[in-house]
Amino acid sequence: MARRPLPRIPISGNDRIARSRELARTAADNATDVLHPLITISRGLRLLAAAGLRRWADTPRDRRGPGLFLAAVCVLAVALVPYGPLLGLVGLMGVAAWKGRQRVPVRTGPDESQAARLQALHDALVPYFSVPEDPSPLFAHGGEWAKALSDHEFDGDGRLTRLRVKYPPYFPDGEAEARARIEQLLHAKSGRGREYLFVWEEEANQLLMSVLPALPTTVAAQRFVTAPGELVLGFTDQDAVRRTMPVLDGDTTRDAPPVVWRTGPRSTEPHLLAVGHPGSGTTSLLRSLALQALPYGDVLVVEGGGTGEYACLTGRAGVLAVECGLAGALAGLEWAAHETERRLISANRARQAGHPAPEDVGRPLFILVDRPSVLSHVAAAEGRPDPQQLLGVPLRHGRAAHVTVVVADQFDSAEFLDEAVRSHTRARLVLGPATPEQVRSVLGAPPHTTPTADVPPGRGYVRMGTGAVLRLQVPATPDPYDEAASEAHRQAVLGLLPERQYAMETGVPEVPEDRRAGERAAGAADPADTALTGPRLEVPAGPVRETAGTGPVPEPVGSPTARTGSAPVPAEG
Repeated sequence: MARRPLPRIPISGNDRIARSRELARTAADNATDVLHPLITISRGLRLLAAAGLRRWADTPRDRRGPGLFLAAVCVLAVALVPYGPLLGLVGLMGVAAWKGRQRVPVRTGPDESQAARLQALHDALVPYFSVPEDPSPLFAHGGEWAKALSDHEFDGDGRLTRLRVKYPPYFPDGEAEARARIEQLLHAKSGRGREYLFVWEEEANQLLMSVLPALPTTVAAQRFVTAPGELVLGFTDQDAVRRTMPVLDGDTTRDAPPVVWRTGPRSTEPHLLAVGHPGSGTTSLLRSLALQALPYGDVLVVEGGGTGEYACLTGRAGVLAVECGLAGALAGLEWAAHETERRLISANRARQAGHPAPEDVGRPLFILVDRPSVLSHVAAAEGRPDPQQLLGVPLRHGRAAHVTVVVADQFDSAEFLDEAVRSHTRARLVLGPATPEQVRSVLGAPPHTTPTADVPPGRGYVRMGTGAVLRLQVPATPDPYDEAASEAHRQAVLGLLPERQYAMETGVPEVPEDRRAGERAAGAADPADTALTGPRLEVPAGPVRETAGTGPVPEPVGSPTARTGSAPVPAEG
């Protein structure tokens, strides 16, 4: 009986193709494993040959003959050496194997988490960078982020530190509101608590976002390398200014980019206004400017807060007065107004006569006013003139008379500043945490970075006239009598203070250099030295009087009755 054949399993054409591909792939893998050394050596020989050809092409024609002769000598030497050809072949194979080895590829693209973050950022920008009429939009729901986002960099925590965004040409990048929306979105999606810099390239339709490093706060008050009339407000980013200067940062010296404010008759921004919150560093800024101005000018300090933050300047050479009360402030600012007028008259007469201006006219005078709004409130309550009105003459005519006015106040009192102060202070600073609206209200332009909510004292923004807005960190200039401040910073301030002027007049002994840290305790024996204003040099009425270390300080006739400088004068008000 004949046997029936077994039934065959039907195999479709697709299954045959899949099985054939699998068999071919397996055979190729096995062949690769077996022939891997030969493949590696072949790859190395190819790379060596390509390198030799490039070297031969780069060799000048006049040197190719000696090169061939040297190569022939080497081959002949190897051939004559016992076992030379065998050793040469082994060496060549070893070099080729090393040259042709497979290197671990360096990963250049983002990983899965970073790609997911970029995709989320791309999807968030779709409503702002797309319109229904666009036939091929860069930003679309479900689209690829690689077409619009590039130059991306991440930190160790997986947050973006740099990103370039390519946006469509119809986006209104010239409108501040449209820019602000994009910057706010990128700030929120990339991580808060950091300061971002946004650079808009309108011609290329690109936006570059980068994270700025924090400005160092370790630079203390010191003698900066500046010309007379130049004051260092603080330090900024490396690429923001074209100038650097050596500074002492802790125990080391480094070059730092300063923000230099030029004062005097040739200055385009002769007066300065600083606004901030309590504890933002405006008082430290005024102390820093006073220490820089004292070596070549006179300083008049008016403190409206009455906290004694400028007691270290009392009685110092070059410090005309430190006024804390309303009466003293009115007298000092009235004298400053008369002194400005006298300087203008003297300079005009000398110019008409063809003579140079007198020396007392050319000596700079700095008027530092801290929180004048408080004094204005007290003056209004007592029915007395507003001290800010006395600043009108120095503000309007101080540039030609070598008189510089610096005003510092707080945001909650900025609306009480006089119109003359607002219109004549073209150099502006904002210190401490502030919103973009507050920065714009003071500087006249929005910040170029995203302000953070937590900043150290002295951190803020500065703008000179109509220039660019720059980040700023004021040098650490604490009150040397503040025990809560850093000891190194306190000693740095004490080392910059001039000698006490009134020691020769009152017989009060000067504290030695090595005991300056205890100056307050040493001067506590004198009752007048404990007052907020303390002893000060008084300006007599009538002719010019020479005072040691300060130069001629004139007082016009008709000014308020002067107090004698032979005895300390207690605080007024």
